[in-house]
Amino acid sequence: MNRFDRITAMLIQLQSKKVVKAQDIANRFDISLRTVYRDIRTLEEAGVPIYGEAGIGYSLVDGYRLPPVMFTPEEAMAFVTAEKLMEKFTDIALQTNFASALYKVKAVLRASDKQLVDNLEGYIEVTKKRSNNNKYPQNTLDVLIKAIAERKAVQMEYRALNKDSNSQRLIEPIGVFHENEHWYTVAYCHLRETYRQFRIDRVKNIQLTQQKQQQRTTLREYREQEQLQRDCVPQKVVLRIDKRVVPYIQEQRYQYGFVSEEVKDDYVDMTFTSHYLYEGFARWIMMFADYAEVLEPESLKDRIATLVEKISEKMNLEKSY
Repeated sequence: MNRFDRITAMLIQLQSKKVVKAQDIANRFDISLRTVYRDIRTLEEAGVPIYGEAGIGYSLVDGYRLPPVMFTPEEAMAFVTAEKLMEKFTDIALQTNFASALYKVKAVLRASDKQLVDNLEGYIEVTKKRSNNNKYPQNTLDVLIKAIAERKAVQMEYRALNKDSNSQRLIEPIGVFHENEHWYTVAYCHLRETYRQFRIDRVKNIQLTQQKQQQRTTLREYREQEQLQRDCVPQKVVLRIDKRVVPYIQEQRYQYGFVSEEVKDDYVDMTFTSHYLYEGFARWIMMFADYAEVLEPESLKDRIATLVEKISEKMNLEKSY
């Protein structure tokens, strides 16, 4: 990228956020901070009203706007691909919003690029997953994203895995992510008084409230902390195991951090400490899970439930062929 194109792109980046850090600009264009400062001065000399504060970043003076942006053919083609992905991976509300935004994008395309986009639309297809006929709100993802952006709590009706009834939850969502063909949200749950992970297609009803969120963490911070705990901090596990299978795991249990046991009439409560709770330990328990119960921690139950669900979906998919 030549310097003119870089400075133009830098100006667009400054308009895209309220505050942009110099390091973020340097990382995006793979340039030094000294080059960033020089390019900022060039924009200022050209009359662009940029406000900068040491240690915080740069911002455009409120009210300043660029003229309509012209997109490259490659960027125009990316819009088509994004629209197809939106159809597969998001709910109806977000699809509608994206389609509306895309009309505005197309409005500023050159005539040749508009024709390019129209020609491509019939040649890109993203196969959708088979419907499981599960009835759930078509605006769940949209409501959760609004709650995150506006820092508001959400009231929802939720059906947990292997439960026969729904529960009412007041949650403070801190992020959403897509994994294994499903959307999830991580949120502080007022019912459980801790952070929990919820699968979005199990939400039966959802409503944005006016109650402000009290939690201050982000999804990235939460997952980094969770990963740190998994990698570095041994965690306590208590299992209640049917006596009939205890003889078969006597030797293996020492490999998984066995600490002590308490023998009861029909079962044994075993205590472990594990550094690899969510992978090695969870998968080991699944070998005898029909004869065991996880007493603590709650997060281990969630991990095992996720693994069981993935296996069930895979087996059902294979049976359908």
